[in-house]
Amino acid sequence: MNFDFPAFLVAATFITGVIWLIDSLLFASKRQQKNQDAEIQTVKEPLLVEYSRSFFPIILVVLVLRSFIVEPFRIPSGSMMPTLLVGDFILVNKFSYGLKLPVINKKIIEIGDPERGDVIVFKYPQNPNVDYIKRVVGVPGDSIAYRNKILYVNGEPQHQKQVAIYSGEGSGSSETGSIESVEFLGERAHNILVNPLAPDFGYGCQFLMRGPIKVPPGHYFAMGDNRDNSNDSRCWGLVPKKNLVGEAFGIWMSWDSNRSWSPVPVAWGRIGEGIN
Repeated sequence: MNFDFPAFLVAATFITGVIWLIDSLLFASKRQQKNQDAEIQTVKEPLLVEYSRSFFPIILVVLVLRSFIVEPFRIPSGSMMPTLLVGDFILVNKFSYGLKLPVINKKIIEIGDPERGDVIVFKYPQNPNVDYIKRVVGVPGDSIAYRNKILYVNGEPQHQKQVAIYSGEGSGSSETGSIESVEFLGERAHNILVNPLAPDFGYGCQFLMRGPIKVPPGHYFAMGDNRDNSNDSRCWGLVPKKNLVGEAFGIWMSWDSNRSWSPVPVAWGRIGEGIN
């Protein structure tokens, strides 16, 4: 069972706040008066009230930060290699595409929309309890196709420039030998991995890409940068706008226990990197 952390934060904020408020309105002044009348403190603040008063501001700040400003995520798979590696801990801007109320995910303020090239976190359309991260390659109105390892946007092939034969480390070592290239989405460039020996699509994905797909309003076509090892819009369809969580913008930690070459499995050089 998935732990619903946003619901926990909302509940904890409400409960601690109500306990503190009720005590402040009904009981705190009486305790204070009794203690003033006595030579020594005779009535102590209940432990539950003390904990609520101490934790309420902290939980409230965490709730506001996580719900409306920034949220941390951990990368569990290699679908966004070489941009993001297994074990990267990333930060996601929660207000890039509008502010939503926690738990019910109702948008209350419109701010912006994803653009081609944005790395987005979203609720997996087939299971909204699971968060996915991919790159937007098609926005509403675009026609998207993928043939012979080349992405086509509105009939135009997106240029690729090979830069190296990829050498993976740790959990990404299985991708060693793939071709690392720079792909240009218009004027925006990012690195991708392509395995020339793999088919364009995995099992069950080809039916979506027999011809160009027109992206309708309120939807986005998303793909992983690891083109031959990514479960993305080629397989399960489009990302609805309502499923957007935010835009990934930075790496604050990178920890992969499979980095056997290091006594401490931290990729120090990745800490603080931006996400292109």
